Amino acid sequence: MLTHLALKDFAVVRATELEFGPGMTVISGETGAGKSLLVDALGFLSGLRADSGVVRHGSERAELSADFDLSGNPPARAWLAGNELDEDDGQCQLRRVIRADGGSRAWINGRPVTLAQLTELAGLLVEIHGQHEHQSLLSRPSQLALLDAHARNEPQRDAVRTAAAAWQALLAERERLLAQGDVSDRIGWLEHQLGELEKEDLDPAALEALDAAHRRQANAAGLIAACDEAVARLGGEDGPSLDRLLQQARAGLARAAEHEPRLAEADGLLEGASLQVAEALALVGRIRDDLELDPDRFEELERRLGRVHDLARKHRLAPAELAGHRDGIAAELETLRSAGERLDRLDGELAAATTSWREAAAALTASRQAAGQALAEATTVLIAELGMGGGRFLVELEPHEQERPDPNGAERVEFMVAANAGQPPRPLRKVASGGELSRISLAIEVAALGSDAVPTMVFDEVDSGIGGAVAQIVGRKLRALGRARQVLCVTHLPQVAAQGHAHYRVSKAPVDGMTRSEVARLDARAREEELARMLGGVEVGPEAHAAARRLLEEAVQADVPASPRPSRKQAAAGAA
Repeated sequence: MLTHLALKDFAVVRATELEFGPGMTVISGETGAGKSLLVDALGFLSGLRADSGVVRHGSERAELSADFDLSGNPPARAWLAGNELDEDDGQCQLRRVIRADGGSRAWINGRPVTLAQLTELAGLLVEIHGQHEHQSLLSRPSQLALLDAHARNEPQRDAVRTAAAAWQALLAERERLLAQGDVSDRIGWLEHQLGELEKEDLDPAALEALDAAHRRQANAAGLIAACDEAVARLGGEDGPSLDRLLQQARAGLARAAEHEPRLAEADGLLEGASLQVAEALALVGRIRDDLELDPDRFEELERRLGRVHDLARKHRLAPAELAGHRDGIAAELETLRSAGERLDRLDGELAAATTSWREAAAALTASRQAAGQALAEATTVLIAELGMGGGRFLVELEPHEQERPDPNGAERVEFMVAANAGQPPRPLRKVASGGELSRISLAIEVAALGSDAVPTMVFDEVDSGIGGAVAQIVGRKLRALGRARQVLCVTHLPQVAAQGHAHYRVSKAPVDGMTRSEVARLDARAREEELARMLGGVEVGPEAHAAARRLLEEAVQADVPASPRPSRKQAAAGAA
């Protein structure tokens, strides 16, 4: 849950820090004081696009940070670990700096991150519902997303998306093959190209051997002469040779070694040199034996090498790339020759993929039907409590007319509403009354969000357009939601504000010619004053204070479980 929020040079806030605990925290203040700035700050910390207009006038940048306790949030901790951004203490800090020139930077646990990463993690930490949030519920895609979130359908949706993607890939392959049309000319041309390339051994090792043989034969005369000269100098029988000179030197040193023992070490070195000379002489001899002047062989190598270079020029490739080109032509030929067989197989694979999608879609439909019925029943109860007695809420699933596998499933969703008893249900997007729409949307959100895994929920004046007893019911619903989740609620209604477990007030005042907002946490007495102000308007009298106390007392009493009524036997025993 959210534990700490700090703002600096943000809009009309110079600097403020807020501490949050579990339950429901309300934020109130006069119109224009900047109540929603705290929600806006959380929005920017959740990845909203940077807006230089939020930087306080005269400042270079706005700084925002929020601390979260992740002890009860395994998904967020897993995300941090997977992105190597986790901390050992189970805490998490989001930080954002927005510059006056419109640029911004983001950090998670002190390490720079992308805006996409910030958005992804924030989605596991906090969920914001603005005062115009109900507008999104008018679109069918949003209704479908809300239903799936309520049903926790992600595994079923993944299965449907995967099956639809597999079907689409097979269809694309089939259409590509059909688009090729008559490929006989292409096959003939490729066969000719492949025939030319296969006449030569174009593998890299073979080309290297051919080039080496050609160079050896081209320089055979010089190689033979060099070998003969080396043999004569190293160990020739006529005239002095290196081997004979080494043997003579060793003999002289052996005679003198008895008078100077150190000469034995020199003799050992010469012995090693003699062995090396003997090995070199043998190697040169073998190479010499392999060499011969063969004009016919040289001409054959010239022709082969010339054909390779001709192929390389024709295909505009280096000789070493010809083997890969040959293999590519062979692969394309195989594909073209088997296109007919592949088309036949694709028909069967497409039918199987369609069956897989239908099975996955049927499971998703069943889950949506069960979740839709539960959501409809819960919302119907809530809209009655919100002053629309006799109203009904329905979730209709309309099958798609198209037969192509859809990644979103086999149906569309339409939220239907009958605002009053006896009226036929109509699509939510066609509900005319703004007040009705606001209350119905709030009922849907409260009914659906109770199962949401996000631990912190923020409501920004979603109670707009209601009042009186209905406002008190809305406050109770939000307080009840606060028992399972952390709830932050910006409100202008005292009936809602009284239901909070904690209360902040936002006020504004001119300081040095500039408007500045201040945020203060209210104690019990200040809270009564604030509720009385919200109730009484300009003149706050004793009646407003008494009404404020009643609202606070009723909120506390609502949390106290009712004592069980005694049975008749217990009552009789007590009377006795």
